[in-house]
Amino acid sequence: MKVKELVDYLFKNIAYSNTFQEIRNNILKALTEEYEKKITIYHNELIAYSHLIQEYSTLQNAGLLAGYTMEEIESWKHTEDIIDEKLFKKKHRISRIHILSFSFLTTLFLVYFILMCCFRKVIYLLPLGIFLPYPICFIIKFKSWVIRGKNFTYAVCNTLEHASSRYFKKTINSLILGIYALAIGVCLIFLTNFRGEEILSQFLTSLTVIEIFLFCIIKNVCYNIYYHFLMENPLEKGFKKHVIYLIGIAIGYWLVAGSVICLIGGDIGIILAILFSVLYFILALVYILKFRGEITIVNLRFNKLRIVSIGTILLVSILYMTMRLDSWLIQPYINQIPAVETSSKSITYEEQTGIYTILATEEDFKILQLTDIHLGGSNFSYRKDKLALSAVYKLIEYTKPDLVIVTGDLVFPLGIMSFSFNNSAPIMQFASFMRNINIPWAFTYGNHDTESLAVLSEQEVDALFQSLSFKKSRNLLYPYIQPNIYGRNNQIIEIRNKENRLLQALFLLDSNSYTGKGFNSYDYIHEDQVAWYEKSILDLSKKEGKMISSLAFFHMPLQEYQEAYTLYKEGSDEVLYHFGKIGEKKETICISKHSSSLFSKAVELGSTKAMFCGHDHLNTISLTYQGIQLTYGLSIDYLAYPDIEEKTEQRGATLITLFSDSTFKVEQVPLNTLNHL
Repeated sequence: MKVKELVDYLFKNIAYSNTFQEIRNNILKALTEEYEKKITIYHNELIAYSHLIQEYSTLQNAGLLAGYTMEEIESWKHTEDIIDEKLFKKKHRISRIHILSFSFLTTLFLVYFILMCCFRKVIYLLPLGIFLPYPICFIIKFKSWVIRGKNFTYAVCNTLEHASSRYFKKTINSLILGIYALAIGVCLIFLTNFRGEEILSQFLTSLTVIEIFLFCIIKNVCYNIYYHFLMENPLEKGFKKHVIYLIGIAIGYWLVAGSVICLIGGDIGIILAILFSVLYFILALVYILKFRGEITIVNLRFNKLRIVSIGTILLVSILYMTMRLDSWLIQPYINQIPAVETSSKSITYEEQTGIYTILATEEDFKILQLTDIHLGGSNFSYRKDKLALSAVYKLIEYTKPDLVIVTGDLVFPLGIMSFSFNNSAPIMQFASFMRNINIPWAFTYGNHDTESLAVLSEQEVDALFQSLSFKKSRNLLYPYIQPNIYGRNNQIIEIRNKENRLLQALFLLDSNSYTGKGFNSYDYIHEDQVAWYEKSILDLSKKEGKMISSLAFFHMPLQEYQEAYTLYKEGSDEVLYHFGKIGEKKETICISKHSSSLFSKAVELGSTKAMFCGHDHLNTISLTYQGIQLTYGLSIDYLAYPDIEEKTEQRGATLITLFSDSTFKVEQVPLNTLNHL
């Protein structure tokens, strides 16, 4: 290293060209040999190096030592056509723009070409035609864009050597990762027996990651070619050998490993895939630490800012991916849940209208309202999820309802508290839980069930509920068709007696999520939903020959909940108090700023005698206002607030008993009263 520093000093004012590298190497070799001779003479490295500097402090003396003549040495001082740092940076910037543009457009071209092959659609030829001209032009004009055959200053030469070496490292790293990604992807396809459509679906889902990875590979290759044209890096021959050996060894490793994994298959195959992956990266780490230094000037550079930045990005990425994963840790608990015995019920579904009809075989028909269960669906929320499901089971076992209605926020894919963005696994787990209990249940959406960061979108959750619904489960009453109005699930469930007379029509309305102007900018029940509600009541009333009796269920309270409570506090006789309280801080009732006409329409029609909501976990009040009983259901939630697990008064369910004369009774079933039984 010391001798190289001396050579660098000697040549710092000399222009560099492609033919110049051999001269420097020869002088470096001659000075190294001379330095080693002096060490044998003086037996001290410091003394030997000081004598070397004294004797060969000029380029002339060093050149003569290496066997060059004075005429040749003088010719090195030729200064025409020299590209200094300022000029090089300008030209290099233009070359970088060309390389990055070529890499980006080539990536798009390849992706569209693959999509065209997969979907066999000629329409993809249009963007292919847009992306193709520039890469072709780049390949043709590449040599003219590169600053080749010019003389560089030593500083530029040093910059090029380090940059070229850096891209050697990047190419090696992308090869290691690329071969791994390809191999493990093929193994997973064989292990999981993916069909072609599923493979294509996974490919499209991961398209952004694939595009980024492909772009990096193309960019690294382009830069290697670019620096090769600029100058001859003495490490380039070693780099090519490393690439050949690395590809051969990695492919051989995964051919053997992949064969073992796919032959054994099953759960053991997945475990083996993990073990082979760990071993692969251990071997890669050994290579990087022990052998990669042969082809790089600086093998490992500990840049604190870069390490912190990359570490943070990796940590956030891993955390985000982990929070999107399904967790089935709670499934063994769900599998051992026994059925709750209740009277048998006849349930029919009308394909044309999406209406479910339940025939009540007993005098009384019991509906249990559950709300804000807030299942996290992650390994971190396992204990609280189990508490929530245990509470639900106790309430169902005690009340033995004929129907369960969940008024929103079944899951909590917000990332906070639950450490999960997953809303698929907990929905499937609750459906499995209720199927084991064997009691019909229905569901209306809350604002948290399809958060923007959740794994499944509104449409995907709707499709998931349909896949779990009545035709398969025989107890989830989720409609396969829905009215063409605002919201994700607006439905009617008819409760009829043995004579097929309508006792109650249950309206499940979507109070929607957010208006898009902020986290707490709550949406509302829109006018087309209210119009559908009105038409449905009038149509059913015409069919029954009288104004029907109905109940409404939704997640977020209407503004009239606030009006009724304000009047109640003022002591107005317009409001009748039944039970409960407003337990949220500062007596908050979380309502939308937008007014819904649902309540006024219900008062006008005179059909709906009670409305049930959730959303505010600590509010449990029930008031009758303008002839309609407005009730907050007792919530289940153990997860959403930091101290919600410790609060117990609000936890439970609301039992609604329907009588044969279409009247009903509403009562609270607090969980803490059951814990003492």
